[in-house]
Formats: sequence, structure tokens, C-alpha cells
Amino acid sequence: MIATIQPSLLGGTIHANASKSSMQRACAAALAAGRTCILHNPGKSNDDFAALAIIRNLGAEIIDEGDRIRIESRGVHPSANSIDCGESGLSIRMFTPLAALSDRIITVTGSGSLTNRPMDFFDQILPRLQVTVTSNGGRLPLQVQGPLVPADIEVDGSLSSQFLTGLLLAYAASKAAGVTIFVQNLKSKPYIDLTLEVMKRFGLPVPENRNYEAFHFSAEAVRTTGTMPVHYTVEGDWSGAAFLLVAGALAGPVTVNGLDPFSTQADKAILQALADTGCRLSIEQHQVEVGPAALQPFHFNATECPDLFPPLVALAACCNGKSVIEGTSRLTHKESNRALTLQEEFGKMGIQIELQDDLMIVQGGTGIRPATVHSRHDHRIAMACAVAAVRASGPVQVEAAEAIRKSYPDFFAHLQLLGAGVSLMQ
Repeated sequence: MIATIQPSLLGGTIHANASKSSMQRACAAALAAGRTCILHNPGKSNDDFAALAIIRNLGAEIIDEGDRIRIESRGVHPSANSIDCGESGLSIRMFTPLAALSDRIITVTGSGSLTNRPMDFFDQILPRLQVTVTSNGGRLPLQVQGPLVPADIEVDGSLSSQFLTGLLLAYAASKAAGVTIFVQNLKSKPYIDLTLEVMKRFGLPVPENRNYEAFHFSAEAVRTTGTMPVHYTVEGDWSGAAFLLVAGALAGPVTVNGLDPFSTQADKAILQALADTGCRLSIEQHQVEVGPAALQPFHFNATECPDLFPPLVALAACCNGKSVIEGTSRLTHKESNRALTLQEEFGKMGIQIELQDDLMIVQGGTGIRPATVHSRHDHRIAMACAVAAVRASGPVQVEAAEAIRKSYPDFFAHLQLLGAGVSLMQ
């Protein structure tokens, strides 16, 4: 699909789409909790559908009740020999340890860029938990056979916090007691906060967080399964909303409601970057309004929230001077190598981006040219280019724009509702 975006002035209100970070964790927690769980405001992205299909294959019953989803679970009791994670990095890292709770051989597959992402973490860690693992040289497909037995282990948290999320959920599901997961150099700590919050909401045992360096499951933390259904409302998505909020700063005003300013989602940090530019910013209990101003360059550390790089680059491109974003080392193993992809695709629109050690330096204020760019099959690249395009001097075409379906299938429809000139061609 090719999306053509015209220079536009925006205005209006959009309700935030459901957070796939929240939705996918809720699916995993519902499976692990072994009880009836009801998800309100369920997500409808490809990653969300992948998570639902996975827990069905691992033994849960899924009942679609329209504006909510009922999940009936007795724990991990696979009904199939494989799980397909689609293109979801979170799903493969979170559900592989859960699948390993079974003594059945489970094949873990994926597609797209996921087939090239390193998964040797599992080759190194799961055998220490009495799980048999085979992989394709640290790549997909994986085969795991448990049952996983919790033990004191030490893991490297520098590549992704998602591996730790999977272990925390698997330990909780197995009612681990008296064991500790030690972690070195943990990145994206807010995502672990989100995991722990979801575990608590679903009645799972929550470990003691010792300064993100150790997570201890005490005997006292073990909870018995309750009989009442768990009701969980999937949060509005700060990751997707970040693009609309940036669009508001470039060509608004735009209001996004359904956002919790007290959320543990890491990408809530977009508010700080927006504030630093001097744009018009109003934050209320359930909504954020952003309007344009003379945007000043900013310096932002995105190490803990690397998914913000694409919307931050769109924002920086329209600031008057050089903006600096820290944390490019976190971008290598995403849907694309996002540092190089952002440099190349925004370069087509006339924006100069310099990569220097762990820094990305964006020269803004030079104008955005009409161009044809490519998403590289990366949902966040497609959205970043589209947002920047509203300030271009002519139309911008985004090729492979269907990538947005991974996280935010309504993105282009929402841009149109805000007044953007968007046309889609298959």
C-alpha cells in the first residue's frame, strides 16, 4: 500500500488506540493466571491478534464479546504443537518462557524481520531452568520443552527488557518461591514497571523489585487463584499517541484523549520532549492537547524509551536548529535498523541526520521536501514519515505503508479525521 500525504493544517480530537504493550501483557497474564479474565478496550493490531492466537494455542479459550474479550484459562496446557508470533518481538520474548512451562515440545515461529532478530538469549538461559532448547543458530524457529523449573539465575538486560518480562511471567505462573532473577544493565525499566503492574492486576505473585538489579519471589508472594473474574481495561497507547501529539505540535492543534498521564508506559516521556520544544501543551487527567509554536531544538535521552526515536525525529525535523537524541544503540534490533533507516528515509525529505556514537543529531528547520520514502516494513518509520509530511512543501509518498497494521491500524484514518490530506492506494 502507498500512502500519499499532502501538506496539511490539522485540528480535532482523537481517542487513543489501545496499547499493544498493555494488551499483549494482559493476554500473557490472563493465560498465566489460570482463571476467567475479561479485557475491556481490547487492541486490534496485528501484534494483539498474534498474542490472542498464541494463548489459544497454549490452552486458553477466547470469547469475543464485541467491546470486550473473555479469556478462560486453566494455565499453560497447549492445544497445539506450535505458536506463531507474527512480527511481534514482545510476543516471542514473552511467550517462549510461558510455552516452556509445558512438558510438550513447542515450536516457536515468526515472520518478517523477526526471523532475523537474535534469540540466543533463550539458548543460554532456558537450559539453566531445565528447559530443552534448539534454535537455528540463535534465530527462529525455536523449539522448547519443559517444564521450566524456576531457579536463581542472572540475565543480561541490555538487549531488551522483554526477555525479563517473559521470565517474570513464567516464574509467577509456576508459583516460584524463594528464587531470584538477577539482572545486569537493564534497559527500558518503565516496561518492567508495566509488566509488574499487569501481574498485580491479574492476581499473579509479584516479585520484590530490588532497584531493577534483582527480582525476588518470596514464599509470601505466592497467591492462590481467586474465583472472581479479573476485569482489566487496556490502556490508551502512548506509543501511537506520540505520533499524533507530534503532529499537533507541527500543524495542530490536536487533542488525544484516553491517555493516562500516570501510566507506567515508557513512551509517556514524549511529553517532556514536546515541552522542551516550547509548543503549546495542555495535560489533563485523560487527555493531552498540543498546538504549534516556534519550535526550539531539544536534547532528549531515549535509552529507556527507544520506540520514541521515530516521532522524535519528525519533531526535530521541524525545530529551529540541531536536536540531539541519545540512545541509538537501542535501535539495531527493531523491525529495521531504525537509526540508519531514519537517517536514510528522512534524508530523502531533505533532513540531515548525523549518527555519532550513541547520539542522533537532527538538523531541523531546513524544510521538508516532497519525496517518495519507504517504511522498510517498519510501522513506526511509516508513521514518522507521514507525520513529518504534513509540514512538507509538497506531497510525500510512503511505500509499504501497510506496516502500520502491526501496532496502529487506524493511524491513517485518524490523520484524515484530523484534517490531513491522505490518500491510500493498494
